[in-house]
Amino acid sequence: MHTISAVLIVKNEAANLDECLATLDWADEIVILDSGSTDATLDVAARHGAKVFSSEDWPGFGVQRQRAQRHASCDWILMIDADERVTPELRDSIRACVADGPAIGMLNRLSWCFGRYIRHSGWYPDRIARLYPRQQAAYNDALVHEKLEYPSSLPVKRLQGDLLHYTYRDLRHYLEKSAQYAQAWAQSKEAKGRKGSLAAGLLHGVGCFLRMYVLRLGMLDGRQGLLLALLSAHSTFAKYADLWVRTRTRSS
Repeated sequence: MHTISAVLIVKNEAANLDECLATLDWADEIVILDSGSTDATLDVAARHGAKVFSSEDWPGFGVQRQRAQRHASCDWILMIDADERVTPELRDSIRACVADGPAIGMLNRLSWCFGRYIRHSGWYPDRIARLYPRQQAAYNDALVHEKLEYPSSLPVKRLQGDLLHYTYRDLRHYLEKSAQYAQAWAQSKEAKGRKGSLAAGLLHGVGCFLRMYVLRLGMLDGRQGLLLALLSAHSTFAKYADLWVRTRTRSS
């Protein structure tokens, strides 16, 4: 009988955490690594019997997930975020995957954004590797857009059911998260000696819009699809602009 640790990294997620943990009551343990929450996050975690650990510095998403995994004790890891929910169908598929033996479980993530589920725009199915044997896989060190690394010998299985993702509370929340990701992306590229340009940002931004709205049928997601394509184009431009600004500042 293999056991499953549901693992989360959080900070000030009281508004999301209760509903998330309610969909994880079947896990053998819930492990939470908190980064210095000042709201009721820790109280919510305690009500659900989670094992809570703290790490107030922020080394980036990849390293923080590595730290959280080290606190887990079960055979398998289900890495999940506080704004996500495991549906019953996905839960059953996770259990079936674990029973079949070591593998990497690919989850279909379905995002709710600005008033509707986004089923096009390149957002669905948003396949992500989140289920894995604890001793055979781990996240890389990336500051943002971290990836799970695992041996090629492990089979990859697509699980049934959706991981619901309640991604942005409102437009301000989107812009704040977008700015954080742009900053982390530019910081990582700067550390590698990369230089940015406004022309590159413009080209990539326009390409992002056309890819999402036209090629990936974002037009079928209604007005939300148009808004997301425009915002994503802006976010793409912003990260290249951030890198360009850093380069100009460093050179002056």
